[in-house]
Amino acid sequence: MNPQTASKRPPKAARPLWLILLSAGIIVGMGMGLRQVMGLYLRPVTMDLGIGREPFSNALAVSNLVVGVAAVFTGAVADRYGAARVVVFGALCTVGGLYLMGITGSSMGIMLSGILLGFGMSGTGITSLVGAVGRAAPAERRTAAIASLGMATGIGGFIAFPYAHVLIEAFGWRASLMVLAATGLAMLPLALSLRGRPGVVVGVVKPQTLQEAFREAFALPSFWLLVVGFFVCGFHVAFYSAHLPAYVQDQGLGAWVGVWALMALGLANILGTWLAGQSGRYFEKRKVLTFIYLARTVLFVVIIYMPVTGFTVIAVTSLLGLFWLSTIPLTSGLVATFFGTHWMSMLFGFVFLSHQLGSFAGLWLAGRAYDLTHSYDTMWWISAGLGLVAALLNWPIRERPVARVLAQMGQAGAVAAE
Repeated sequence: MNPQTASKRPPKAARPLWLILLSAGIIVGMGMGLRQVMGLYLRPVTMDLGIGREPFSNALAVSNLVVGVAAVFTGAVADRYGAARVVVFGALCTVGGLYLMGITGSSMGIMLSGILLGFGMSGTGITSLVGAVGRAAPAERRTAAIASLGMATGIGGFIAFPYAHVLIEAFGWRASLMVLAATGLAMLPLALSLRGRPGVVVGVVKPQTLQEAFREAFALPSFWLLVVGFFVCGFHVAFYSAHLPAYVQDQGLGAWVGVWALMALGLANILGTWLAGQSGRYFEKRKVLTFIYLARTVLFVVIIYMPVTGFTVIAVTSLLGLFWLSTIPLTSGLVATFFGTHWMSMLFGFVFLSHQLGSFAGLWLAGRAYDLTHSYDTMWWISAGLGLVAALLNWPIRERPVARVLAQMGQAGAVAAE
Protein backbone atom coordinates (compact mmCIF):
# COMPACT_ATOMS: atom_id res chain seq x y z
CA MET A 1 0.00 0.00 0.00
CA ASN A 2 1.21 3.49 -0.84
CA PRO A 3 2.00 5.24 2.50
CA GLN A 4 1.12 8.63 1.07
CA THR A 5 -2.29 7.40 -0.05
CA ALA A 6 -2.92 5.63 3.23
CA SER A 7 -2.18 8.78 5.19
CA LYS A 8 -4.88 10.61 3.28
CA ARG A 9 -7.72 8.30 4.15
CA PRO A 10 -10.66 10.12 5.74
CA PRO A 11 -10.56 10.07 9.52
CA LYS A 12 -13.18 8.17 11.46
CA ALA A 13 -16.13 10.21 12.69
CA ALA A 14 -15.33 11.82 16.04
CA ARG A 15 -18.92 11.28 17.22
CA PRO A 16 -21.37 8.43 16.61
CA LEU A 17 -23.90 8.81 13.84
CA TRP A 18 -26.85 8.63 16.25
CA LEU A 19 -25.58 11.64 18.22
CA ILE A 20 -25.07 13.70 15.06
CA LEU A 21 -28.54 12.75 13.81
CA LEU A 22 -30.17 13.51 17.15
CA SER A 23 -28.55 16.92 17.56
CA ALA A 24 -29.02 17.93 13.93
CA GLY A 25 -32.62 16.70 13.99
CA ILE A 26 -33.56 18.71 17.07
CA ILE A 27 -31.90 21.84 15.67
CA VAL A 28 -33.64 21.49 12.30
CA GLY A 29 -36.97 20.69 13.97
CA MET A 30 -36.78 23.73 16.24
CA GLY A 31 -35.47 26.07 13.56
CA MET A 32 -38.04 25.02 11.00
CA GLY A 33 -40.89 24.86 13.53
CA LEU A 34 -40.26 28.39 14.81
CA ARG A 35 -40.19 29.63 11.22
CA GLN A 36 -43.23 27.69 9.99
CA VAL A 37 -45.61 29.10 12.61
CA MET A 38 -45.42 32.55 11.04
CA GLY A 39 -48.58 31.73 9.10
CA LEU A 40 -50.49 31.78 12.40
CA TYR A 41 -49.44 35.41 12.87
CA LEU A 42 -50.56 36.68 9.47
CA ARG A 43 -54.12 37.55 10.49
CA PRO A 44 -53.59 38.87 14.05
CA VAL A 45 -50.54 40.95 13.15
CA THR A 46 -52.02 42.55 10.04
CA MET A 47 -55.34 43.26 11.75
CA ASP A 48 -53.69 44.73 14.85
CA LEU A 49 -51.33 46.92 12.85
CA GLY A 50 -54.00 47.89 10.32
CA ILE A 51 -52.07 46.74 7.23
CA GLY A 52 -53.03 44.44 4.34
CA ARG A 53 -51.80 40.91 3.94
CA GLU A 54 -49.35 41.84 1.20
CA PRO A 55 -46.72 43.50 3.51
CA PHE A 56 -46.66 40.49 5.86
CA SER A 57 -46.58 38.03 2.98
CA ASN A 58 -43.82 40.06 1.32
CA ALA A 59 -41.76 39.95 4.53
CA LEU A 60 -42.03 36.16 4.55
CA ALA A 61 -41.19 36.12 0.84
CA VAL A 62 -38.03 38.18 1.41
CA SER A 63 -37.23 35.96 4.38
CA ASN A 64 -37.34 32.90 2.15
CA LEU A 65 -35.18 34.64 -0.44
CA VAL A 66 -32.61 35.46 2.24
CA VAL A 67 -32.61 31.81 3.31
CA GLY A 68 -31.81 30.72 -0.21
CA VAL A 69 -29.04 33.22 -0.87
CA ALA A 70 -27.45 32.78 2.55
CA ALA A 71 -27.71 28.97 2.38
CA VAL A 72 -25.03 28.84 -0.32
CA PHE A 73 -22.59 30.67 1.97
CA THR A 74 -23.55 28.96 5.23
CA GLY A 75 -23.32 25.64 3.40
CA ALA A 76 -19.81 26.47 2.21
CA VAL A 77 -18.78 27.50 5.74
CA ALA A 78 -20.26 24.30 7.17
CA ASP A 79 -18.44 22.18 4.57
CA ARG A 80 -15.10 23.85 5.27
CA TYR A 81 -15.19 24.67 9.00
CA GLY A 82 -18.01 22.55 10.42
CA ALA A 83 -21.72 23.08 11.10
CA ALA A 84 -21.49 24.30 14.72
CA ARG A 85 -20.64 27.92 14.00
CA VAL A 86 -23.39 28.36 11.41
CA VAL A 87 -25.91 26.82 13.84
CA VAL A 88 -24.95 29.38 16.49
CA PHE A 89 -25.24 32.17 13.93
CA GLY A 90 -28.64 30.91 12.78
CA ALA A 91 -30.01 30.43 16.29
CA LEU A 92 -29.09 33.98 17.32
CA CYS A 93 -30.66 35.42 14.15
CA THR A 94 -33.84 33.42 14.75
CA VAL A 95 -34.12 34.69 18.32
CA GLY A 96 -33.49 38.26 17.14
CA GLY A 97 -36.07 38.02 14.36
CA LEU A 98 -38.79 36.72 16.68
CA TYR A 99 -38.03 39.40 19.27
CA LEU A 100 -38.09 42.17 16.67
CA MET A 101 -41.46 41.07 15.29
CA GLY A 102 -42.84 41.04 18.83
CA ILE A 103 -41.96 44.68 19.46
CA THR A 104 -42.58 46.13 16.01
CA GLY A 105 -45.40 48.45 15.08
CA SER A 106 -44.82 48.87 11.34
CA SER A 107 -44.46 47.08 8.01
CA MET A 108 -40.74 47.93 7.98
CA GLY A 109 -40.25 46.22 11.34
CA ILE A 110 -41.95 43.10 10.01
CA MET A 111 -39.68 43.17 6.96
CA LEU A 112 -36.52 43.46 9.08
CA SER A 113 -37.78 40.65 11.27
CA GLY A 114 -38.30 38.53 8.17
CA ILE A 115 -34.73 39.19 7.04
CA LEU A 116 -33.34 38.09 10.40
CA LEU A 117 -35.52 34.97 10.37
CA GLY A 118 -34.18 34.23 6.90
CA PHE A 119 -30.58 34.32 8.12
CA GLY A 120 -31.68 32.22 11.08
CA MET A 121 -33.17 29.54 8.87
CA SER A 122 -30.05 29.46 6.69
CA GLY A 123 -27.98 28.52 9.72
CA THR A 124 -30.32 26.10 11.47
CA GLY A 125 -32.01 24.53 8.44
CA ILE A 126 -31.35 21.34 6.53
CA THR A 127 -28.97 22.98 4.06
CA SER A 128 -26.36 23.70 6.74
CA LEU A 129 -26.62 20.27 8.33
CA VAL A 130 -27.14 17.96 5.36
CA GLY A 131 -23.40 17.83 4.69
CA ALA A 132 -22.54 16.87 8.27
CA VAL A 133 -25.13 14.08 8.20
CA GLY A 134 -24.22 12.99 4.68
CA ARG A 135 -20.53 12.68 5.54
CA ALA A 136 -21.19 10.84 8.83
CA ALA A 137 -23.48 8.21 7.25
CA PRO A 138 -22.20 5.39 5.03
CA ALA A 139 -23.28 5.64 1.39
CA GLU A 140 -25.93 2.92 1.65
CA ARG A 141 -27.60 4.71 4.59
CA ARG A 142 -27.11 8.28 3.41
CA THR A 143 -30.56 8.95 1.90
CA ALA A 144 -32.27 7.46 4.96
CA ALA A 145 -30.06 9.50 7.31
CA ILE A 146 -30.85 12.72 5.44
CA ALA A 147 -34.52 11.73 5.48
CA SER A 148 -34.35 11.85 9.28
CA LEU A 149 -33.73 15.60 9.02
CA GLY A 150 -36.88 15.97 6.92
CA MET A 151 -38.78 13.89 9.47
CA ALA A 152 -37.47 16.19 12.20
CA THR A 153 -38.99 19.18 10.44
CA GLY A 154 -42.35 17.41 10.51
CA ILE A 155 -42.01 16.71 14.22
CA GLY A 156 -40.96 20.32 14.78
CA GLY A 157 -44.03 21.62 12.98
CA PHE A 158 -46.31 19.15 14.76
CA ILE A 159 -45.11 20.54 18.11
CA ALA A 160 -44.63 24.19 17.13
CA PHE A 161 -48.10 24.86 15.68
CA PRO A 162 -50.15 23.99 18.79
CA TYR A 163 -47.43 25.51 20.99
CA ALA A 164 -47.62 28.86 19.18
CA HIS A 165 -51.41 28.73 18.90
CA VAL A 166 -51.84 28.23 22.65
CA LEU A 167 -49.38 31.05 23.37
CA ILE A 168 -51.22 33.43 21.02
CA GLU A 169 -54.60 32.59 22.57
CA ALA A 170 -53.27 32.89 26.13
CA PHE A 171 -50.95 35.91 25.92
CA GLY A 172 -51.56 37.65 22.58
CA TRP A 173 -49.32 37.63 19.53
CA ARG A 174 -46.66 40.00 20.89
CA ALA A 175 -45.98 38.17 24.16
CA SER A 176 -46.13 34.81 22.40
CA LEU A 177 -43.25 35.87 20.15
CA MET A 178 -41.15 36.67 23.21
CA VAL A 179 -41.70 33.13 24.47
CA LEU A 180 -40.81 31.69 21.08
CA ALA A 181 -37.61 33.76 21.05
CA ALA A 182 -36.62 32.39 24.45
CA THR A 183 -37.39 28.86 23.19
CA GLY A 184 -35.01 29.37 20.27
CA LEU A 185 -32.06 29.78 22.65
CA ALA A 186 -32.21 26.03 23.31
CA MET A 187 -30.55 25.45 19.92
CA LEU A 188 -27.25 26.94 21.09
CA PRO A 189 -25.99 24.10 23.34
CA LEU A 190 -26.98 21.51 20.72
CA ALA A 191 -24.37 22.97 18.37
CA LEU A 192 -21.63 21.49 20.59
CA SER A 193 -22.30 18.03 19.18
CA LEU A 194 -21.53 19.31 15.68
CA ARG A 195 -18.30 21.16 16.44
CA GLY A 196 -15.08 20.38 14.59
CA ARG A 197 -13.99 20.58 10.97
CA PRO A 198 -15.14 17.94 8.48
CA GLY A 199 -12.58 15.33 7.43
CA VAL A 200 -11.31 15.76 3.88
CA VAL A 201 -12.43 12.90 1.66
CA VAL A 202 -9.59 12.25 -0.77
CA GLY A 203 -8.04 9.44 -2.73
CA VAL A 204 -5.25 9.72 -5.25
CA VAL A 205 -7.07 12.66 -6.84
CA LYS A 206 -6.42 16.04 -5.19
CA PRO A 207 -9.29 17.61 -3.19
CA GLN A 208 -11.71 19.70 -5.23
CA THR A 209 -11.74 23.46 -4.74
CA LEU A 210 -14.90 25.51 -4.27
CA GLN A 211 -14.57 27.05 -7.74
CA GLU A 212 -14.06 23.64 -9.33
CA ALA A 213 -17.15 22.33 -7.55
CA PHE A 214 -19.30 25.12 -8.97
CA ARG A 215 -17.94 24.68 -12.50
CA GLU A 216 -18.55 20.94 -12.40
CA ALA A 217 -22.11 21.33 -11.11
CA PHE A 218 -23.06 24.07 -13.56
CA ALA A 219 -21.88 21.93 -16.50
CA LEU A 220 -24.21 19.03 -15.61
CA PRO A 221 -27.67 19.25 -17.28
CA SER A 222 -29.28 16.95 -14.68
CA PHE A 223 -28.19 19.34 -11.93
CA TRP A 224 -30.06 22.19 -13.61
CA LEU A 225 -33.19 20.06 -14.03
CA LEU A 226 -33.03 19.34 -10.30
CA VAL A 227 -32.51 23.03 -9.52
CA VAL A 228 -35.46 24.27 -11.57
CA GLY A 229 -37.76 21.50 -10.33
CA PHE A 230 -37.00 22.37 -6.71
CA PHE A 231 -38.30 25.92 -7.38
CA VAL A 232 -41.78 24.43 -7.50
CA CYS A 233 -41.36 22.69 -4.16
CA GLY A 234 -40.56 26.02 -2.52
CA PHE A 235 -43.53 27.70 -4.20
CA HIS A 236 -45.93 25.07 -2.86
CA VAL A 237 -44.55 24.82 0.68
CA ALA A 238 -44.30 28.55 1.37
CA PHE A 239 -47.66 29.53 -0.10
CA TYR A 240 -49.66 26.73 1.50
CA SER A 241 -48.17 26.81 4.99
CA ALA A 242 -48.28 30.62 5.27
CA HIS A 243 -51.74 31.25 3.83
CA LEU A 244 -53.74 28.17 4.85
CA PRO A 245 -54.66 29.53 8.33
CA ALA A 246 -56.03 32.73 6.80
CA TYR A 247 -57.73 30.82 3.96
CA VAL A 248 -59.75 28.58 6.27
CA GLN A 249 -60.93 31.55 8.34
CA ASP A 250 -61.91 33.36 5.12
CA GLN A 251 -64.15 30.34 4.42
CA GLY A 252 -65.91 30.83 7.75
CA LEU A 253 -64.11 28.03 9.59
CA GLY A 254 -62.57 28.37 13.03
CA ALA A 255 -58.90 29.17 13.51
CA TRP A 256 -58.43 25.70 15.02
CA VAL A 257 -58.97 24.13 11.57
CA GLY A 258 -55.82 25.72 10.17
CA VAL A 259 -53.82 24.73 13.25
CA TRP A 260 -55.00 21.12 13.18
CA ALA A 261 -54.51 20.93 9.42
CA LEU A 262 -50.89 22.09 9.66
CA MET A 263 -50.31 19.74 12.58
CA ALA A 264 -51.66 16.90 10.46
CA LEU A 265 -49.41 18.02 7.61
CA GLY A 266 -46.39 17.87 9.89
CA LEU A 267 -47.36 14.43 11.17
CA ALA A 268 -47.94 13.06 7.66
CA ASN A 269 -44.68 14.65 6.55
CA ILE A 270 -42.82 12.43 9.02
CA LEU A 271 -44.21 9.30 7.36
CA GLY A 272 -43.83 10.67 3.83
CA THR A 273 -40.22 11.69 4.36
CA TRP A 274 -39.37 8.33 5.93
CA LEU A 275 -40.91 6.54 2.97
CA ALA A 276 -38.99 8.78 0.56
CA GLY A 277 -35.75 8.00 2.39
CA GLN A 278 -36.41 4.27 2.15
CA SER A 279 -37.55 4.48 -1.48
CA GLY A 280 -34.08 5.61 -2.56
CA ARG A 281 -32.86 2.08 -1.87
CA TYR A 282 -35.34 0.49 -4.30
CA PHE A 283 -36.27 3.08 -6.92
CA GLU A 284 -34.50 5.80 -8.87
CA LYS A 285 -34.78 9.06 -6.98
CA ARG A 286 -35.87 10.97 -10.08
CA LYS A 287 -38.87 8.67 -10.53
CA VAL A 288 -39.98 9.10 -6.93
CA LEU A 289 -39.64 12.88 -7.26
CA THR A 290 -41.77 12.78 -10.41
CA PHE A 291 -44.45 10.84 -8.55
CA ILE A 292 -44.38 13.30 -5.63
CA TYR A 293 -44.94 16.33 -7.87
CA LEU A 294 -47.73 14.58 -9.80
CA ALA A 295 -49.45 13.72 -6.50
CA ARG A 296 -49.26 17.37 -5.43
CA THR A 297 -50.79 18.43 -8.75
CA VAL A 298 -53.78 16.13 -8.22
CA LEU A 299 -54.31 17.33 -4.64
CA PHE A 300 -54.25 21.02 -5.60
CA VAL A 301 -56.94 20.31 -8.21
CA VAL A 302 -58.93 18.50 -5.50
CA ILE A 303 -58.72 21.63 -3.31
CA ILE A 304 -60.29 23.70 -6.10
CA TYR A 305 -63.39 21.52 -6.38
CA MET A 306 -63.86 20.07 -2.89
CA PRO A 307 -66.46 21.41 -0.43
CA VAL A 308 -64.55 23.42 2.18
CA THR A 309 -65.22 21.92 5.58
CA GLY A 310 -63.01 21.26 8.57
CA PHE A 311 -62.83 17.58 7.66
CA THR A 312 -61.92 18.09 4.00
CA VAL A 313 -59.27 20.72 4.75
CA ILE A 314 -57.56 18.52 7.35
CA ALA A 315 -57.87 15.40 5.18
CA VAL A 316 -56.41 16.94 2.03
CA THR A 317 -53.69 18.71 3.99
CA SER A 318 -52.76 15.38 5.57
CA LEU A 319 -52.41 13.84 2.12
CA LEU A 320 -50.29 16.78 1.00
CA GLY A 321 -48.08 16.17 4.02
CA LEU A 322 -47.08 12.79 2.59
CA PHE A 323 -45.54 14.63 -0.36
CA TRP A 324 -44.26 17.72 1.47
CA LEU A 325 -40.60 17.66 2.53
CA SER A 326 -40.19 14.15 1.16
CA THR A 327 -38.47 15.90 -1.76
CA ILE A 328 -35.50 16.86 0.43
CA PRO A 329 -33.78 13.49 1.01
CA LEU A 330 -34.26 12.60 -2.66
CA THR A 331 -33.03 15.95 -3.97
CA SER A 332 -30.03 16.13 -1.63
CA GLY A 333 -29.36 12.46 -2.29
CA LEU A 334 -29.11 13.19 -6.00
CA VAL A 335 -26.60 15.97 -5.27
CA ALA A 336 -24.47 13.45 -3.34
CA THR A 337 -24.85 10.91 -6.14
CA PHE A 338 -23.73 13.43 -8.75
CA PHE A 339 -20.82 15.06 -6.95
CA GLY A 340 -19.98 13.21 -3.71
CA THR A 341 -20.19 14.71 -0.21
CA HIS A 342 -17.16 17.02 0.03
CA TRP A 343 -19.10 20.17 -0.97
CA MET A 344 -22.54 18.70 -0.34
CA SER A 345 -23.96 21.44 1.92
CA MET A 346 -22.79 24.18 -0.43
CA LEU A 347 -24.12 22.52 -3.60
CA PHE A 348 -27.41 21.59 -1.96
CA GLY A 349 -27.49 25.17 -0.71
CA PHE A 350 -27.44 26.31 -4.34
CA VAL A 351 -30.28 23.92 -5.18
CA PHE A 352 -32.08 25.23 -2.11
CA LEU A 353 -31.65 28.78 -3.40
CA SER A 354 -33.97 27.79 -6.25
CA HIS A 355 -36.39 26.39 -3.66
CA GLN A 356 -36.36 29.72 -1.83
CA LEU A 357 -36.83 31.69 -5.03
CA GLY A 358 -39.94 29.58 -5.46
CA SER A 359 -40.92 30.39 -1.87
CA PHE A 360 -40.47 34.09 -2.58
CA ALA A 361 -42.61 33.85 -5.71
CA GLY A 362 -45.33 31.85 -3.95
CA LEU A 363 -45.58 34.20 -0.99
CA TRP A 364 -45.37 37.42 -3.00
CA LEU A 365 -47.88 36.23 -5.59
CA ALA A 366 -50.29 34.90 -2.96
CA GLY A 367 -50.31 38.17 -1.03
CA ARG A 368 -50.64 40.22 -4.20
CA ALA A 369 -53.38 38.04 -5.69
CA TYR A 370 -55.40 38.01 -2.49
CA ASP A 371 -55.27 41.78 -1.98
CA LEU A 372 -56.40 42.25 -5.60
CA THR A 373 -59.10 39.56 -5.79
CA HIS A 374 -59.82 38.61 -2.15
CA SER A 375 -59.55 34.98 -3.26
CA TYR A 376 -56.94 32.21 -3.49
CA ASP A 377 -58.51 30.51 -6.53
CA THR A 378 -55.78 31.69 -8.91
CA MET A 379 -53.08 30.37 -6.58
CA TRP A 380 -54.61 26.87 -6.48
CA TRP A 381 -54.52 26.64 -10.28
CA ILE A 382 -50.98 28.00 -10.51
CA SER A 383 -49.82 25.50 -7.86
CA ALA A 384 -51.37 22.61 -9.77
CA GLY A 385 -49.78 23.70 -13.05
CA LEU A 386 -46.34 24.11 -11.51
CA GLY A 387 -46.57 20.65 -9.96
CA LEU A 388 -46.99 19.18 -13.43
CA VAL A 389 -44.03 21.19 -14.72
CA ALA A 390 -41.81 19.91 -11.90
CA ALA A 391 -42.79 16.31 -12.62
CA LEU A 392 -41.80 16.75 -16.27
CA LEU A 393 -38.45 18.31 -15.29
CA ASN A 394 -37.43 15.55 -12.88
CA TRP A 395 -38.23 12.61 -15.14
CA PRO A 396 -35.27 13.02 -17.61
CA ILE A 397 -32.61 13.42 -14.87
CA ARG A 398 -29.69 11.00 -15.36
CA GLU A 399 -28.96 9.50 -11.96
CA ARG A 400 -25.24 8.74 -12.05
CA PRO A 401 -21.99 10.22 -10.64
CA VAL A 402 -19.86 12.62 -12.65
CA ALA A 403 -16.59 11.30 -14.11
CA ARG A 404 -14.49 12.67 -11.23
CA VAL A 405 -16.51 10.78 -8.61
CA LEU A 406 -16.41 7.58 -10.68
CA ALA A 407 -12.61 7.92 -10.87
CA GLN A 408 -12.32 8.43 -7.12
CA MET A 409 -14.57 5.43 -6.48
CA GLY A 410 -12.33 3.31 -8.69
CA GLN A 411 -9.18 4.52 -6.94
CA ALA A 412 -10.73 3.95 -3.51
CA GLY A 413 -11.50 0.39 -4.55
CA ALA A 414 -7.93 -0.08 -5.73
CA VAL A 415 -6.55 1.22 -2.41
CA ALA A 416 -8.83 -1.10 -0.48
CA ALA A 417 -7.65 -4.05 -2.58
CA GLU A 418 -4.05 -3.31 -1.65
